[in-house]
Amino acid sequence: QVQFVESGGGLVQPGGSLRLSCAASGSIFKINRMGWYRQAPGKQRELVAHISTRGDTNYAVSVKGRFTISRDNAKNTLYLQMKTLKPEDTAVYYCNTALPPTNYWGQGTQVTVSS
Repeated sequence: QVQFVESGGGLVQPGGSLRLSCAASGSIFKINRMGWYRQAPGKQRELVAHISTRGDTNYAVSVKGRFTISRDNAKNTLYLQMKTLKPEDTAVYYCNTALPPTNYWGQGTQVTVSS
């Protein structure tokens, strides 16, 4: 069964940091490129970062230099370290396989950047 469980979101001031985690089904995690997506109110879901099984990473222009994606294959866990957060980073963050995602989406974790 495919399952993604995101955690680590919260309310943070501009310039602050958060670290998101995603526990994924082992069967799908180990063999796939994984990604972090986000969806802001009134906007489409977008892919912000992805990582190959070997650790090669790619980032959207809007987060490059501020976000770092990583994975722990032994723990079937995906991470997103977010620094220098901006109000425009406010969104629900999801993890899934990348390019393309599966049809299974977790509940996501809310990140709110506000003073």
